Amino acid sequence: MSEAYTGGCACGAIRYQISAEPVVMLDCQCRQCQRESGTGHASHLTFPRAGVKVEGEATFWDATGDDGTVKSRAFCPTCGSPVYMIFPDMPDYFVVRAGSLDDPRRYKPQMVSWASAGHAWDHLDPTLPKFDKMPPT
Repeated sequence: MSEAYTGGCACGAIRYQISAEPVVMLDCQCRQCQRESGTGHASHLTFPRAGVKVEGEATFWDATGDDGTVKSRAFCPTCGSPVYMIFPDMPDYFVVRAGSLDDPRRYKPQMVSWASAGHAWDHLDPTLPKFDKMPPT
């Protein structure tokens, strides 16, 4: 593994350190991600939960996906930055927002999920594999 992935919110009240490589990095164009990000997609890195350290207290709001999966989205109660996401039914995963990384250049998207909800004005890398909804596991 390379150096740890580190990041946090805009004001520094929430910080994380992850000593694992991402399982997947993707751009999601679902309506929930559009609304949360305020633009056409959200960029996520999914990590195994083991090896994740979080400092600071996040505020959570839960949303249920079309397939019934509950997503607990964590944001900073001070600055409002979305930082990470956890899944109560999949506790082995920890998802961070690419913009929350100390070094966002480490984000290398591998695919696009929920392309069926994408907008023509949201230009993503045309060479990435696109899935109408979630990619098969």
